[in-house]
Amino acid sequence: MPRPRTLKIIEIFASLQGEGLRQGEPQIFIRFSGCNLKCSFCDTRYAWNGGRELAPSQALREIHKIRNRHPADWACLTGGEPLLQDVSSLVKDLKREELKIQVETNGTFYRPMAVDWYTVSPKPPRYSYRPEYRKRAKEVKLIVTKSLGFGTLKRLRKEFPGRIPLLLQPESNAPWSVAKSLRILSRAQKEGLKNIRFSAQLHKLYGWR
Repeated sequence: MPRPRTLKIIEIFASLQGEGLRQGEPQIFIRFSGCNLKCSFCDTRYAWNGGRELAPSQALREIHKIRNRHPADWACLTGGEPLLQDVSSLVKDLKREELKIQVETNGTFYRPMAVDWYTVSPKPPRYSYRPEYRKRAKEVKLIVTKSLGFGTLKRLRKEFPGRIPLLLQPESNAPWSVAKSLRILSRAQKEGLKNIRFSAQLHKLYGWR
């Protein structure tokens, strides 16, 4: 018998979604190991390396136990960059459990799967992403770094359909980044860019995991 495919997973835990349009919803988080970008401003560097090798069935058993204590309708695949690994088998298992699935990705990889919600966060310096996300993303999250320019926001607003919101998320809720986010938002309003929003990290503000 061939050995079942394993996934390298940093942690599985229950919490509330702290970012984006789905803030405040109970959720099971599956954080995968590895990242192809390793941005200097990353707030989950511990997910770049390491983790446990788990078969999808083993991960599902852990999710069952957590869900019994913390009921949730959503599972969030995050990282690192979750789509570095072939998570399709786990996604199928989660859907059979009647869980809705959110994937938080930097957009440089795409796998055709039955995902309910893609949060796409293109990263500097190129802010590149796979074209499939122009239709499939539910939200585009931009970390407001010191290098983020207004031209990047304008380009992305033009490339993504207007129904998909662009979220300005301050880097680690730092005051200078909050101020820059508000300046960018104000300019976007003046120049007529639609569906641009401010989005803080609630889990950091309130101490959620």
